[in-house]
This record gives sequence, C-alpha cells and structure tokens, in this order.
Amino acid sequence: MAKDTIAAIATANAKGAVSLIRISGDEALEIVSRLMKKDITEVPGYTIVHGTIYDREEPADDVLVSVFRAPRSYTGEDVAEIGCHGGVFLTRKVLRLILGEGARMARPGEFTERAFLSGKMDLSQAEAINDLVNARDDLNARSAIHSVKGSIRKLIDPLEEELTQIIANIEVNIDYPEYDDVRQLTEEEVLPAAEKWLVQIREIIEAAENASMIREGIDTVILGRPNVGKSSLLNALLEEDKAIVTDIAGTTRDLVEGTVRLHDITLNLIDTAGIRESEDTVEKIGIERSLKALEKAQLVILVLDASQEMTEEDRYLLQITEGRERIVVWNKNDLNSVDETVSISAVNGDIESLKKEIMKRYEKQLISANTDTLNNDRQIGLARQAERAMQDAVAALKEGMELDLITIDLEKAWTAIKEITGKAGKEDLLDEIFSRFCLGK
Repeated sequence: MAKDTIAAIATANAKGAVSLIRISGDEALEIVSRLMKKDITEVPGYTIVHGTIYDREEPADDVLVSVFRAPRSYTGEDVAEIGCHGGVFLTRKVLRLILGEGARMARPGEFTERAFLSGKMDLSQAEAINDLVNARDDLNARSAIHSVKGSIRKLIDPLEEELTQIIANIEVNIDYPEYDDVRQLTEEEVLPAAEKWLVQIREIIEAAENASMIREGIDTVILGRPNVGKSSLLNALLEEDKAIVTDIAGTTRDLVEGTVRLHDITLNLIDTAGIRESEDTVEKIGIERSLKALEKAQLVILVLDASQEMTEEDRYLLQITEGRERIVVWNKNDLNSVDETVSISAVNGDIESLKKEIMKRYEKQLISANTDTLNNDRQIGLARQAERAMQDAVAALKEGMELDLITIDLEKAWTAIKEITGKAGKEDLLDEIFSRFCLGK
C-alpha cells in the first residue's frame, strides 16, 4: 500500500557545520532527483551521491545525499538523507523545496512509527529510541541502547513462549480430546507451571521498579524540626548555597528543590520547612507543604540535632516517618560527637557517612538498573496486568475450576505480555497455538 512521503530536519534547529534532512516514502528518491536535476532513483542502497539542490534554476546548496532502499532502511521505505551546510536559513529553505515537490512535514516520531509499522522494530525498541535521545546520563543511555538492541524482547519472549505452550495444550485438550497423540493435561499439571510463571513475572516487575527509581531519580525529602541543619545539608549535598542558612529558626518557609548525583544514584532533593507548632501564617503554609511532600517521598532524610537532647518534635517526626524508607541523620557532630551510623557536620561539608549509607541502601536497585529490565510505566503497567491475570488463574486452579474457564485469564496475561512489544491479538494467539500441532491428519 502506497504511503505519502514525509520529510523533516533530523538535526538540531541551530547553526552548525552540517545539518541533515530525512525523507521517507515511495517518492523520496524521485523528489530528490527533481531537486538535484540528477536521477538517483536507480542508485543502489547505502550509497552517497554528491550534487546540488536547485531552487528552480538557481543552485541552493551543495549537498551529499545518502540513499537507503526499502526494505533495508530505518523506516523500511525508500529513504534519502540530505546533508546540507548547517545554516538554519539554508536548511529550512531546502526543506521548503522538498515540501514544495509533494512531500509533507513529518509528525513528531513518525519516522520511528513507520519503522515499527514496517516491522523493523517492536514497540519497546521504538520507545527506547526516544529514551536514548533523552538520556541524561550513562545509566539511562546504557539501558536505552540495550533496549534498542532488543533486550526487552529477550526478557519477555521466554514468558510468552511458556504461556503460549500452556494455553495451546489446554485448547487442544478441549477441542480435540479424541486424538491419542495429544497429552491430556490436568489442573495438577497446569498449576505448577502457572505458579512458576507468576514468580518470573513478579521478579521482572520488581527489577523494573527498582531500576525505574534509580534511572528517574529518588524523590528525597529532607525533614526535621527548625534549625537542625536541613538547609545546610541540602547545600552540602548540592555543593552550592541554594538554601538560605541562618541561626533563626523557621528561615525555610517553602520547599527548596535541587538534584544531586552520587555516582549512579540521583536524588531529587526537597528541603522542607521545619516541622513545629507555629502561629505564623506563612510558616504554617510551609509546614503543610512539607507534610504533603513527605507523603510522596521515596526516601526521607530525617535530620536530628546531635548537640541537643531529643525533643517532642523530634519524636513526632520519628513517629510519622516510621515504616517509610528513612535515613536518620545526626547533624552537628562537630559540636557533640555521637555514636551513630550516620553522623555529619553539614555546615562543614562533612557528609560522607550519609553518602555511604545512601549508596548502601540502594545497592540492590542499582544492580537492577544495570541489568536488562522493562523501561517505562507503560511496560511495567502491562506486566502488572499480566501478573494480575495469572494470579486470578492460579486462584481459580486452586479452587478446582475447569481448565476451559482458566484459559480466559491465561489469554489476558498473554495479551498483556504481547502488548509490551506492541504485538497482540486473538488471531495471533490462534496462529501460535495451531502452528504447534498437526491435527489435520
């Protein structure tokens, strides 16, 4: 089926040495041929052609055109990539000339969308390309490039295969019970396989959620009563004077945010207003915001004052953070040394024990982030759907429900797993099932 031809500038819209315009579609090579006044429609794929782009009869730019022929191209279609001189005006002029020859402006992501629709990549690989472009550090870049190379498919394919085998055997038992060469399955045989599958998907989900936290950054709240050194700690972690530090209690009245990277761990830090009873209207608003930030925090750094006795306010904060992911930090050890695991002097920049505790606390998650895992909320959400469906199937099996009813939940799990890579449908499942058996004899 013929598609319209699309074009877009593939490099940054800024002045540079060179810029690249990508054209994809049935007429891509014809359009470039007309603009160059040179026929490149018969040029072999993976060839670079030198020539001139013309605006009517006037030369517009001297270019190099890379030719990629269907289906061995990024999109699976005929593709031409025009390397122009990198002026913003000149690049946009060449693009206008291309559009004037009948191409249309590509939508965001449309080249990769066409690659997916052409079967050049699955949906997880397409998402990974965007992740690679937007990677903010080595960890995210490594994860994205692994996914581009198909790491998620390798993770999911064994689960899909096992589930297909279970469903296929059940369906054949139900529809063709008269065939002697088909092994008769029972609930006692299906249940262990289903439970094993459930353990595997849960391990994948746990690893993905751990990795996601590390890749996106850990939402971290610095909590404490007024004047215990929360702002000093924020400044020490950020290595800059972002928060105002004074001896006056209640200086911080609103949330102060920053991001710090400790090796491969990123903390999205929020310094909060000191928690205490207050009649000051502005301070009360700041305290309310602090408590709301606490509700969403993935990590709480609770700061206590080592130079003073513990107060009722300290005990209250220990109580409301009980059961949360929490690191209790004793600050001002330069004034009074304490025998605690995490003892610091934020004002002097002595916070090494806190950094070590953070690295130790997230060691498991860091390992997950450096392995092949699901990469985003869509993928994790679908894995959770599959887990829930299989959980229902296991519960039904334990209650002695008939196998033909169990397949409803199994098929839900199968569909959710297939949707992670963008390939799912009842027809696909039927094809998978009947490709495994020769029953027409």
